[in-house]
Amino acid sequence: MLDVRRLQVLRAVVSSGSISAAARNLGYTPSAISQQLSTLEREAGAAVLERVGRGVRPTPAGTLLAEHAEILGRQVAEAEAALTELKQSRGGRLSVRYFATAGASLVPPAVAALRRAQPDLHLDLKLVEPDDPLPLVASGEADVAIVVFPRPEPPPRGVRLVHLLDDPYRAVVPVGHPLSRKRIVDLADLADEPWIGNEWPPGPCLHVLVEACAAAGFSPTMVVESEDYQTAQGFVAAGLGVTVIPVLALGNRNPKVVVRRLRNPEPVRVIHAAVRESALERPAVRTLLAELRAAAVA
Repeated sequence: MLDVRRLQVLRAVVSSGSISAAARNLGYTPSAISQQLSTLEREAGAAVLERVGRGVRPTPAGTLLAEHAEILGRQVAEAEAALTELKQSRGGRLSVRYFATAGASLVPPAVAALRRAQPDLHLDLKLVEPDDPLPLVASGEADVAIVVFPRPEPPPRGVRLVHLLDDPYRAVVPVGHPLSRKRIVDLADLADEPWIGNEWPPGPCLHVLVEACAAAGFSPTMVVESEDYQTAQGFVAAGLGVTVIPVLALGNRNPKVVVRRLRNPEPVRVIHAAVRESALERPAVRTLLAELRAAAVA
């Protein structure tokens, strides 16, 4: 079994480029560092360093272990910070990442309630769209991220998904369009229509929609690629095509479009809070999740 302390010694040597420099930084003697590394090599069953001139450089095995040592070091620091916060039940820092429609509807009321509950908490809030915030949680750069599932890949190890709400899609057609006379539209009714895209670059929301269209037996023909839901409504209002938009994004509706329910199937994006498992017991995280669920119900 690998010893975490020896991994940290290896990381210090790799980052400093020499055993003597690592010894000075850690407050050890060079011989003590060398002994720790020798023991680590026996544990790993592989060499971790090789000589280069007067210094050393990591072998492939050493690079791998040093990278994991960095992750372990960050996790230990996070655990210590979380423990301090747990003992004090106040202060600390919480980083939250989100996409636009969640930022407009779910995040503000939840954050306002969290601020009232923990006024000393430092909040780091950031919109990351069109980038995917899930890797930020996996890497420890964010504590919580609002994300959409299903998606082709499962969440990374160490990340827990907390369900917030199911957000169904609606058909959006121009006023006067034949489909506007229907109360509920079959998804297949849109198969021969020109489509207005509303997500660029493509991400999980588009994946949900494409999978639903495939289940209905067609692939949508995109004639316009817009980057957001409001712009897509503008193209629909101008008569250039139809689009499909989730309910959460229809708060500001263009007066020249008609919105109808979909069926067979009804596309639904499932919105979760992605949380590092190591952060789940933090009071700030528990409060934020509770308030996000309350905002989703509201």
